[in-house]
Amino acid sequence: MKFLRNLLASIVGFFISIFLILLVFIGIASLVGKEEVIEVEPNSILELDLTSAIKDYAPKDDNPFVKAFKLDKQKLALNNILNAIDNAQLDDNIKGISLNTTFINAGFAQTQSIRTKLEEFKESGKFIYAYNDVYSQKNYYLSSVADSLFLNPVGQIDFNGLSSEILYYKDFEDKYGIKMEVIRHGKYKSAVEPYLDNKMSDANREQISSFLKSIWSEVTAAISNNRKISVEKLNTIADNSEARNAELAKKNNLIDQILYKDEYDKKLEIAADVKKVETISIQDYIASGKGRKSSVAKDKIAVIYAQGQIMYGEGNDRIIGQGLINKSIKKAVKDKNVKAIVLRVNSPGGSALASELIWRELELAKKEKPIVVSMGNVAASGGYYIACNADLIVAEPTTITGSIGVFGAIPNAYELSKKIGINAEQVSTNNSASYSVFEPMNQKFYDVTKEGVEQIYTTFVTRVANGRKMTFEQVDAIAQGRVWTGKEALAKGLVDELGGLDKAILAAVQLADIKTYRIRNYPNYKKDYKEMFKLSPLGKVNKEEILREALGNESYQLFDQINQMKNLKGIQARMPYIIDIK
Repeated sequence: MKFLRNLLASIVGFFISIFLILLVFIGIASLVGKEEVIEVEPNSILELDLTSAIKDYAPKDDNPFVKAFKLDKQKLALNNILNAIDNAQLDDNIKGISLNTTFINAGFAQTQSIRTKLEEFKESGKFIYAYNDVYSQKNYYLSSVADSLFLNPVGQIDFNGLSSEILYYKDFEDKYGIKMEVIRHGKYKSAVEPYLDNKMSDANREQISSFLKSIWSEVTAAISNNRKISVEKLNTIADNSEARNAELAKKNNLIDQILYKDEYDKKLEIAADVKKVETISIQDYIASGKGRKSSVAKDKIAVIYAQGQIMYGEGNDRIIGQGLINKSIKKAVKDKNVKAIVLRVNSPGGSALASELIWRELELAKKEKPIVVSMGNVAASGGYYIACNADLIVAEPTTITGSIGVFGAIPNAYELSKKIGINAEQVSTNNSASYSVFEPMNQKFYDVTKEGVEQIYTTFVTRVANGRKMTFEQVDAIAQGRVWTGKEALAKGLVDELGGLDKAILAAVQLADIKTYRIRNYPNYKKDYKEMFKLSPLGKVNKEEILREALGNESYQLFDQINQMKNLKGIQARMPYIIDIK
C-alpha cells in the first residue's frame, strides 16, 4: 500500500513538473514575443562604445533566456559594427558619430578595420567627435580618426609605445619538481619557450621586437595623418610620456579641447545643428536592423568565420573544430547560388590534426569555387595552416600571422612525486613508447614523438609551399615558428594583399565574376537544450559570464589562457600562448 502511495505521488509530481515547465516556456515565449521595437529618431548621433567584447562573428543567440533578458546586447560582432557604420553613412536620421568608449575590447586588426570604416564614413560629410576621461593607447589610435578630440580636464592619454610581457617558468619548475616536457621544431616556436628557460631567447626577442615595431608604425602613421603630427614627434611624445595630463596632450596637439562631458554634449548639439541631440548606441542601432545589409541578389558570397583556438571536434562559437567548419564549407559548396567562399580566420592555432582536416576540406572546395582568406587579429600557426591554400589571402597590416612551426608539450611531475614520497610502478604487455607523468621521459618515447613533430612540420611547410607557389626551402627560411605582422607577411610572400574583410569579399566577387551579391554567414551555432537552462540567479547564461564578472576582463583572460592548456591534445600548431600588446 505504501509503495502504491509513493508511486502515485511520484506520478502526480511528474505531471505537476511538466505543467510548471510548460508555464515557464509560455512565460518566456510571451517575453520574447514582446521584443522592443527600436527606431532611429531624427537628428540622432550614433554613439560608439566598444567596451563589450568584440568578436568577428556573433550570430543572434537562440537561447530564449538570452532573448527574454536581452543578454545578447553584451556582445558585439565586427561584421555588424562595420555594416552599421556603412548604413549610418546613408541614414538621414544619423547626423554624426560620437566615439565615447572607456576602452576597446578588440584586437589591433579589428580596431584597424573599424578605424578604416570610420574614415570612409567621414567622406559622407557627417562629423565624428571623440570624448573621454582617459584614453587608452588603442582607444586613442581609434579616436584620432575623429574631426575633433576632447579630453576631461583631469584626464590623460596613455601614449607610451607598445610593449609585451611574457612569464617564464623554468625556475618555478626546478623549485617545485613539475615541468613540461617539450618537443618542438622551429627556433622561433616560443609557445613553449617559457618552460625551457628563465629568460627570453635572442630569437624570440627579435621576432617580438619586429612585430611590435611593425604595428607601432601603423599606429603612428595613422595618427600622424589625422592629427598632422610627424611620426618623429609622436615618438618623442611617447618616449617622454608627454600626454600624461590634459594640458600636455593639448599642447602637443593630441586633442583639440579640454572640457567636461556636459560641455562635450553641447558641442554635439552645435555639430548636429539641433537644440536637443538624440543618441543611439551601436548595440541599439544594430538591433534596429542596421547591422546588416539587405540585398535581393540571387548570387551569394559565403563568409565562413573560423574564430578561436583550433581543437579536434565539433567546435562552437569560441572554438574552431573541424566538425562545424567542414560542414559549413560543404554547405557553401553545395549551394548553387554561392559563387565564392571567404574564410575569415581569427585564430592562434591549436590541434595540427584538426588543422589538416580543415585544410583538406578547403582544398576540395577550391576545385569547385574560388576561396579568399581574410585574416583578423591573429591567423598564426594552425590559423595560417587552414589559410595557406586559398586563391588569395588578405590580411590587415596589424594582423599577427605566420608562426609556421609545431610542438608537443607534456606535463611531468617526476621530481615532485619524489619530493612528496610517491613512487609509480608500471606493468605493460609490450615494450612500446609509453609515457607516465610520474617517470622521466624515456628516449624511445622522445624519438617517436620527435618523429611525429618533424613529420607534421614537413607537412605544414609543404602545404604552405604548394599553396603559396614557393619552394620548400623558401618557406622553411621564413618559417621556424617565426611570427610576422600582415605588413611583414606581405613582403615575405605569405599574404597577397593588405586590407579588411570588405576587401576580401570584393576580391571574392571579382574571382567569381559576378555583379550583384549578398552575404551568407556561416557557421550556424545551435544550442543544446540543456545549455538553454544553465541560468544562474545573477542572470548569467553560463559559467564564462559569471567568471568574467567576478574576475574582471583582464583576470578572466589570464584564467581562460591557463584553462585552455588542459585541452591541448596531440601535436600542436600554435603560436605563443600569450601575446599581450600594451
